Amino acid sequence: MTRVLYLAWQDKHGSSAHSKPSRQWFPVGRLDVRNDSGYRFRYIKGALVAQEKAGFQPLDAFPELEKDYRSRHLFALFRNRVPSPDRGDYQSMLKRLDLSSGADPFEILAVSGGARQTDNLEVFPRIEKRSDGGFACRFFLHGWRYVNESAKERLMQLKTGEDLQVSVELNNPATGVALQLQTCDDYHMLGWAPRYLISDLLKAVIEAPQNLYAQVVQVNPPPAPHNQRVLLEFGGYLPDEIEPMTNEQFEPLVA
Repeated sequence: MTRVLYLAWQDKHGSSAHSKPSRQWFPVGRLDVRNDSGYRFRYIKGALVAQEKAGFQPLDAFPELEKDYRSRHLFALFRNRVPSPDRGDYQSMLKRLDLSSGADPFEILAVSGGARQTDNLEVFPRIEKRSDGGFACRFFLHGWRYVNESAKERLMQLKTGEDLQVSVELNNPATGVALQLQTCDDYHMLGWAPRYLISDLLKAVIEAPQNLYAQVVQVNPPPAPHNQRVLLEFGGYLPDEIEPMTNEQFEPLVA
């Protein structure tokens, strides 16, 4: 069995000294994990899009775009984003992610995103569609720091299991199309789904809106990192002819 994580890169600096950063997220790489053969990293075509639109350059850990990187051990770029079990706050970290004490590095990265305050990379798992066409994925709410104060107060009052509304935004100044998450009873706009998931989640919105749901898994108050404040589960349905994460930007540059 192969498990898959993708690596996303955010434009924080602009494509040149004279351009403003778009802050747009691009999927740029794919990590395959097999218990019998170790780890494999390849850049995907989203890296070429990021290069063209925002000046993305290959990462120091993987300096060649068209190379097949393999290792028996988890690559340092990913390993360094998994907290050590020896850390005093390790169990608290797992609780923030709603994971058990036996979670492996893949599971931790899949939920945490492996984001650091000091860089512009984030990890996310492949959306897996079930045989009945249904799917569910988890992610932390993006962009909540940019909503108004009333919405921030409401955010901290969210309860585990609380349902949220999903709204399509067509003219987001940073990303164009976006998916907003809102409270159901008082219509506070709380934040957004991650930009790198939009193309697939939007298909579920269009194809089967009646099967769509977004639900609060848990809220992590300070001192939890701001990018791990609200953990959500997003689910829906995709018809047989649509497989998630199969559009061109997710195709590896090396077969």
